Amino acid sequence: MDFWKNCKPYGWVLGALAGVLFLGIGAVQGQFDVIWKKAVMICLECIGIG
Repeated sequence: MDFWKNCKPYGWVLGALAGVLFLGIGAVQGQFDVIWKKAVMICLECIGIG
């Protein structure tokens, strides 16, 4: 647990910004639509509608 003591107080901001950046890149490439369709189909199959 010494890792957390050595971290800078706002080091998490860099990770959050990187995550937002990669989400934006994926959305621009059209990956959001692909993932959304897969998630909907899995959900519909699980509850037996699809």
